Amino acid sequence: SGQVRGLCGTFNGDQRDEFTTPEGDVEPGVAAFANAFRAAGACPALGPGIPDPCDGFPGGRERAEAACAVLMGPAFQ
Repeated sequence: SGQVRGLCGTFNGDQRDEFTTPEGDVEPGVAAFANAFRAAGACPALGPGIPDPCDGFPGGRERAEAACAVLMGPAFQ
């Protein structure tokens, strides 16, 4: 606890610093945070609006909702 940072958060119980970049800055938004971890030239930078990942994959939303239903079910409560 309190010894990690990055894409999975800081695990210190304070949600205000969950978007800490590799440089130690705290980004207020998802796009700026994600861009801080982007490998230069590997993929385009995210804009201010995050695209819905299900839009590019037919049937993706249904599969994602089914998978999440398992995680939200009694086995994980």
